[in-house]
Amino acid sequence: MTDKDEKMSSATKQKGEPKRFIRSPIKGTKYTIMVSSAKGGVGKSTFAVNLAFALKNLGKKVGLLDADIFGPSLPKLIGKNVKPETENGTAMIPVNSHGIQCISMGFLVEETTPMIWRGPMVISAIKTLTEKVLWKDLDYIIVDMPPGTGDTQLTFAQDIMVDGAIIVSTPQDMALLDVKRGIQMFNKTKINIIGLVDNMSFFKGDDGREYKIFGEGGVEKTAKEFNKEFLGKIPLHQDLRIASDEGEPLTHSSPEHEVSLLFEDIAKKVSKKFI
Repeated sequence: MTDKDEKMSSATKQKGEPKRFIRSPIKGTKYTIMVSSAKGGVGKSTFAVNLAFALKNLGKKVGLLDADIFGPSLPKLIGKNVKPETENGTAMIPVNSHGIQCISMGFLVEETTPMIWRGPMVISAIKTLTEKVLWKDLDYIIVDMPPGTGDTQLTFAQDIMVDGAIIVSTPQDMALLDVKRGIQMFNKTKINIIGLVDNMSFFKGDDGREYKIFGEGGVEKTAKEFNKEFLGKIPLHQDLRIASDEGEPLTHSSPEHEVSLLFEDIAKKVSKKFI
């Protein structure tokens, strides 16, 4: 090959071939599952925590990684806010919550401290949470992703081996606009979408009727539109809200609750993907 041919070949690669990224698994884990929405306020963090405990109830070893640097909620949801211990002053030991290994930026800063950071600092924080934590023998690590399609999402897509993503949304059209963007992002970055979940799907009144406060059927319709599996519905329920506020996830404190059983059903569907 002549020098001219080599230059043309190099130029062709630069223009025509997509950039290839080296994705590394999170040490100490078998499978990394992202819980995402691309939209804030749809109950994604509550879902992620309860899914983790539902998987634990199935006999799995599970970890929770709160990847929301600006708005970490894991300490509140598990009712535990302590600074992680370290090994040799560098690697962090996850905080244990009822047998679930947990890490969050919320453990490292005061609860009311705002994270006024630019992109590079966020990326550095994500690298710390994924590379400098001593996860131990996990079957699954559930990653609670922040809203949007920004630095955190790109860092996971480019640098971290992700085995699948669960997309959570309410059924209203406004939320689903962002969900569709999230689906396109995962498709472009070659991250497998395990399925979609309809959260806050309905509210059951004292009269036994189901009230579709945020609309009906939008998430399932979106799943069909993009040829993705629909994993199920989680209703608006006061007990789920109270358990979250008290730091006692419902699937842990009341595993036989009707809502906990819905989480268990979704957890079983997720587990079957990795048998």
